Amino acid sequence: MKNRNTQLTAVLFALAFALAPIVQARPGPSPGPTYPPANEHLTPDGENLPVITIHSTGDVTRGKTGAFVLNMTPPLMFGGMYVKFSVSGTAVQGVDYVALVSPAYIGQSGYGVIQIQTLPDPRGSANRQAYSVVITLEPGAGYAVGQPSSATMWIKPALEPSNQSSN
Repeated sequence: MKNRNTQLTAVLFALAFALAPIVQARPGPSPGPTYPPANEHLTPDGENLPVITIHSTGDVTRGKTGAFVLNMTPPLMFGGMYVKFSVSGTAVQGVDYVALVSPAYIGQSGYGVIQIQTLPDPRGSANRQAYSVVITLEPGAGYAVGQPSSATMWIKPALEPSNQSSN
C-alpha cells in the first residue's frame, strides 16, 4: 500500500509541475511586446466574440434542396447559438422555395445549416428562368458578423422530362 501511495504522490507532483504556468524573467522595466487580441470583435468587457460567416453550397435545381452553411469561429465550448439573418433575392418565399424563419441555430461544432427546399414553378414551363436567394447575416448579442456576411444561391429551372438523362 505504501508503494501505491508513493506512486500516486509522484504522479500528482508530475501533473502539478506539468500544468504550472511558466514564468519568464525579463531584464529591465519593459513588460515585453504586446499583442492584439485574437480577433477584433470584443464585448465592452474586452472578451472576444465568436465570428459568424456564411457560404452557399452552390446552385440548386428546382425540386431539389440546397443549403447555406454558417460557420462560427471559435465554436462555443458548451452549447450553440442562434444567429439572425435576412432573406432577399429574386426568388419569392413560399412560391419558389419553402419560407424561411430567422434565427438559425449553430451547434456546438461551430456549424449550422439553412436549407432551401425549392418548390415546383407555379409560373409554368414557358418561364424557364433562374431565381436568386440571398441570405445576409445580421448583428446580434453574443456574436460578431464576419466576412463573407452574405451568400447567394440560384434556383435553376428543372430540365424538361424529355431532355433528362436516365442513369
